[in-house]
Amino acid sequence: MIDMTKKLNIAIVGLGQIGNYLYNELNTKKKDILKKTGKIISVSAISAKNINKKRKFRINKKIFYKDPFKIFKNNKIDILIEAIGQSDGISKKIVEFALKNKIHVVTPNKALISKHGNNLSKLAEKNKVNLEFEASVGGGIPVLRTIKEGLATNKISKVYGILNGTCNYILSEMEETKSGFSTVLKKAQLLGYAEPGNPKLDLNGYDALAKVKILSALAFNNKVSNSKCLMEGIENIEYKDLEIANQLNYKIKLLGITEIVNNKLFERVHTCLIKKNTYIANVNGVMNAVIIEGNPVGESVLQGEGAGPGPTSSALMSDLLSILRGNIKYPFGISDNKRKSPSIYNSDNYSNALYIRLEVKDKPGVLSEITKKFAKHKISVQRLIQIPNNKNKTASIVIITHKSLEKDYQKCIKSFKSNKNIIKNPTLLRLF
Repeated sequence: MIDMTKKLNIAIVGLGQIGNYLYNELNTKKKDILKKTGKIISVSAISAKNINKKRKFRINKKIFYKDPFKIFKNNKIDILIEAIGQSDGISKKIVEFALKNKIHVVTPNKALISKHGNNLSKLAEKNKVNLEFEASVGGGIPVLRTIKEGLATNKISKVYGILNGTCNYILSEMEETKSGFSTVLKKAQLLGYAEPGNPKLDLNGYDALAKVKILSALAFNNKVSNSKCLMEGIENIEYKDLEIANQLNYKIKLLGITEIVNNKLFERVHTCLIKKNTYIANVNGVMNAVIIEGNPVGESVLQGEGAGPGPTSSALMSDLLSILRGNIKYPFGISDNKRKSPSIYNSDNYSNALYIRLEVKDKPGVLSEITKKFAKHKISVQRLIQIPNNKNKTASIVIITHKSLEKDYQKCIKSFKSNKNIIKNPTLLRLF
């Protein structure tokens, strides 16, 4: 527990885009922080791998530590801000060390919280300090605080939305410019919306799923689940899918969804066909949006920028001010001993309608082969579109199905692998 009557010392570990931006915010807004909390703050120590790295905001090299653990030997730190971003390694070690030594922690690290949030929250509770992670989900959107505080007495049944700005930007830009996936990805990387090196964790759904797991724990008062979930990204989406969806009065979005089905937790991330006239279908670009369904509140919608140093720093500052005001809270809203491990819904039993696109050789008998496979796996066809490519002697076959079980879809898709008339892996989208 920190003494709130004195100047409070803050350490920032990790000086990438977010850490460096926050460092500048803390240095330039001390008067504002004093006015709103009555507390004087000092950034007493900063740490990163490289002191000479070119950064947007100049750092004070007199308080720089290459080894973050040396910070605690030379300073009395009250609040640690971890902005390294690893799920394990130094991120986990430094946060654990701080909590064990009764130092409050603020972090935007979704990978860390989704993997180790249960143990870290237990440590924070035991040592009567805060572990704050508002910035881990939705960037500048105060979605976690809304669930923890604004909707605290509601019984939440479902939370879903667009949780990854990179994917949303790529899908929006492909549709608007009629460009291919790889072209738009390069543009996203140039603009800083996608990682320049390896953007895989954004594109394959992993990033969104980490956020889903944090949302689940807060919304349903459970432990963070470690179960394997339905996770698919946007790598297989082509412009033709967006074009066909448009003709069918749909838009394509990557959604993160968590809900309670038959008293069991069902978490998933996948691309969806969404009716054009719905709210979520019209959230474009790098924007995020989260929809919370609860009782008695009904439906709550939160939208804003989901990534970038500005929105993320806004959420980090919100967490910091909460600590400075002396609010010692349970990290996940309720005491650790009241949070149970959730029962997990079996996704094989998930029933849904699908859009399936198959690229095939354009010759007699191929369509008949495909429809027979669907019938064999108890999948009923609602609509079928065939788009020939006479030049290449191929065709795109798009099938919209009636509702069928996930396990039947998976078996059917697997059976196509041995069919030499199908020239690439099928593209699969779920109707939402």
